[in-house]
Amino acid sequence: MPGNKKILLSGVKPTGRPHIGNYFGAMKQFVEMQNDFESFVFIADLHALTTVQNKEKMQSGIFDLVLDYLAIGLDSEKVVLFKQSDVPQVTELTWIFNCIITMPYLMRAHAFKDAEAKNKEINVGLFDYPVLMAADILIQDSDVVPVGKDQKQHVEYARDIAEKFNSIFGETFKLPKHQILEETETIQGTDGQKMSKSYGNTIGLFFSDEEIQKAIMSIPTNSKGVEEPKDPEECNIFALHKLFSSEDELGEIRKRYVEGGLGYKESKDILIKNVKDFIRPLREKRKEFANNKELVLEILKKGGEVARQKAEEKMKDVRQKVGIEL
Repeated sequence: MPGNKKILLSGVKPTGRPHIGNYFGAMKQFVEMQNDFESFVFIADLHALTTVQNKEKMQSGIFDLVLDYLAIGLDSEKVVLFKQSDVPQVTELTWIFNCIITMPYLMRAHAFKDAEAKNKEINVGLFDYPVLMAADILIQDSDVVPVGKDQKQHVEYARDIAEKFNSIFGETFKLPKHQILEETETIQGTDGQKMSKSYGNTIGLFFSDEEIQKAIMSIPTNSKGVEEPKDPEECNIFALHKLFSSEDELGEIRKRYVEGGLGYKESKDILIKNVKDFIRPLREKRKEFANNKELVLEILKKGGEVARQKAEEKMKDVRQKVGIEL
């Protein structure tokens, strides 16, 4: 992996199966960027402990997530894919950061404020979540962190903490930048709202053909007939066509919407075919990896070794600067 490339890092919690909104909004980025960046993608199992406190659920979630990323095209020869918990230096750095920042500073975090507003019982892990995230980012000397718009604050926290550490102990950490793909910030669900598991409006990234058909046929439409002109920009079906139809096909569909002659049933049938054609090879590739568990675990093991070695080099410098290494 060439050392002259900028370093990209992102972590994903093993909490639930991905849908096409996750893919187009985030996961696809990692595959597209893997040739241009020195990429580190980790399974955020320590972060997941704030909500997942069941051994079997955690283990299956980790393995499923690795399968998902390998299936969409993440290349273990180009990307360091690893478990967060395989880099214990991250929790060591988190403690050091905890000792230079304040509680009022952490109380500004969106996740904490949201939980507090809902009168939830807040565990220390959730409160300290931004610091662990900052350690994840800074320990690998990350230049770029792809995030959703609602996660931008995590990178801002990392930058703040890096600046404070640097001002106290001397220049040590880079100041990472966030990267948001504006055009894919919000992927529309089957009901027209943002695609989200909590809304029950998702199309799973590895759905079976039957599940795809059921989800798309459930998309609500108005009562306009086949021959009546329709506004494509107000149609939930057309919003998904934009993701799965070729440029020529999309132009033809738009034309038939505006001029009339395309019914909602036919529009759904076209979308069903395109979504099936898109998902089927991903599903098959995932199945191949699932049948080779030893290979998947080896990929994780090797990724952990690379990430841990890089983190340890950083921590040698940190320990010397804070004075705990004699």
